[in-house]
Amino acid sequence: MKIYITRHGQTDYNKQSLMQGRSDIPLNETGLAQAEATKEKIGDIKFDAVYASPLIRALTTASVISGLSKDEIITDERIIEAEFGKYEAENYFKVGFPMKLYWMFPEIFPAPKGVETIKSMVSRTADFLKELETKDYENVLVVCHGGIIRPLRGYLENAKSGIIWRPRPENCEVFVYESANGKHRLVEDIK
Repeated sequence: MKIYITRHGQTDYNKQSLMQGRSDIPLNETGLAQAEATKEKIGDIKFDAVYASPLIRALTTASVISGLSKDEIITDERIIEAEFGKYEAENYFKVGFPMKLYWMFPEIFPAPKGVETIKSMVSRTADFLKELETKDYENVLVVCHGGIIRPLRGYLENAKSGIIWRPRPENCEVFVYESANGKHRLVEDIK
């Protein structure tokens, strides 16, 4: 199985450097163009299944890249973005030290109260991927978010910490993994 994992296209919150989390913000014009460009870059791949976070920015990106209607895409809460609590919609640079340090170095600093922990993100994404691996797909597209891609990559790259935190995934950057018999490897990073 080849698993194509990508982050949604740009939104106005991304453009304004705001913590987006579970806010259901649509793609802006740049985000739609990024999704179209990604569709061109990956070519005519037929996806046996397309999964997306239930948030509109991921669902729209999945629809554009795959060519499927939104109702044909499988939404899954396990790949929704991290919960940012009171930091939702705050400027990245003005969230204060506890959140800034956590989001920069989650291996060292704990999640502030009300913010989803790395342990929680690792658990739910591993559950999603373990179930996905039981399917008989040749090619599958997974569209989600910058925060939640990090534990997805951690699982697929066997990271001891459970996450690949840096570098931050770009909007519509695609990580392509081969998965066979419980083993995985990154085969391409499409930017």
